[in-house]
Amino acid sequence: MNKMLMIFFVVLLNASTLPASADDLPTAFIFDGSGFGHGVGLSQIGAKAQASLGKTAPEILSYYFPGTQISPINDAADIRVNVGHRLTTATIGIDKTLPNGTFKVLRSNGTVLGEGFSKNISAKFSIVGKLARVTISGKGLTSSISATDPSFTVLWTGSRALSGAPTAVVFNSGASSVRLRYGQLQVSAVPVTGNGYFLEASASMRLHDEYLYGISEVPSSWPVEAMKSQVIASRTYAIARMGKIKKVCDCQIYNSKYDQNYIGYAKEVEPKYGKLWKLAVDATAATATTGLVVIYKNKPINVYFFSSSGGMTQRSEDVWGTSFPYLVNVLDPWSVDPTYNPSYAYWERVISQEDLAIAFQLPYINRIEIATRSVSNSVLTVQAFSPDGLSSTLSVAQIKTAVKLPSSWFEIIPDQPSPSPTPLPSPTDSGSPTPAPTVISTPTPSAS
Repeated sequence: MNKMLMIFFVVLLNASTLPASADDLPTAFIFDGSGFGHGVGLSQIGAKAQASLGKTAPEILSYYFPGTQISPINDAADIRVNVGHRLTTATIGIDKTLPNGTFKVLRSNGTVLGEGFSKNISAKFSIVGKLARVTISGKGLTSSISATDPSFTVLWTGSRALSGAPTAVVFNSGASSVRLRYGQLQVSAVPVTGNGYFLEASASMRLHDEYLYGISEVPSSWPVEAMKSQVIASRTYAIARMGKIKKVCDCQIYNSKYDQNYIGYAKEVEPKYGKLWKLAVDATAATATTGLVVIYKNKPINVYFFSSSGGMTQRSEDVWGTSFPYLVNVLDPWSVDPTYNPSYAYWERVISQEDLAIAFQLPYINRIEIATRSVSNSVLTVQAFSPDGLSSTLSVAQIKTAVKLPSSWFEIIPDQPSPSPTPLPSPTDSGSPTPAPTVISTPTPSAS
């Protein structure tokens, strides 16, 4: 094939992928939906509503996990919680709300790097090759203290690890910080394949109460039975992750969306309501060493929870492909009731033509269809079509991630471009002027 002919075919091919007219394409697509989260297991909005209607925590949990029971289990062991993942630097110091205590730093062999560091002193951690470095400095020290080691341990007074005046520490990694009242903290240099070494910071504390005091999955102002439902679910979730330490994070559980949201001491000292959360945790303890969990056939279940659904919870097999007899569809009408769920009973997202085309890896999109749905009417797959006949299908997980949708319950409406206005006739034209079109606006629900 000669060069000119090849160029002709390339131009012809490119031209065939272009729409006949940009005016023929929707400028955007409107996603109208309900709910927030994956939809499997305990609906937190549903729990809040049922508690306000007089249901107890065991009744709420048995409703969302059919066939299960609530039973005590030994939960006195320490759990290792990652509070800083893949860091290059971090600092720790005394929480100024409890300023009278002190902290100390130990090397991996137990050697103490000084004693009794006060509120005016901080320890900064960084990576040096394959090791962690700590530099301790501040008012009251004649000179800074520095050391390198594979890992360091931080202890503070008033915890089980160190006697003295009650205090808390603040671990700051730049992008986020966490306040720690209980247990102890370890900062380690951990290898990441192909990327060198990073800092991993993990706090060890008693699961029974110390860890649960810092869980922030629901507001502390909610009805007590709703909070107790969350405590029991969170304890059950943590129990299932009490296996061996994962090397990638030097932990058993993350403090983020990868597992469940843990914010430490900040939860129990929230103004006005924090003490209520702590009381809810204590109310789910059967004894000093046992706490209530959700069980099925005498074993803790694979518990999951989420904010709200589209009116019915999801089966685990529809979301993750694995079936469990207690992770099934149950009605969840409170999630689509604005009285209980003002923010997500209804939501709307407008996604541009460009962003959707990128998500589906198509040059343009003129039509989108929901290809498959689950029993709960949630979306499973979405198919998009381009003007030249190409099509692409995404799972709901892919499209939710690509364009940041709150849930899998939605409809898609093309937002057609506005037609060009008809010009008014000039004084020399015959006929009557064309009336202006009537614009009807759709009210948007308020969000709190």
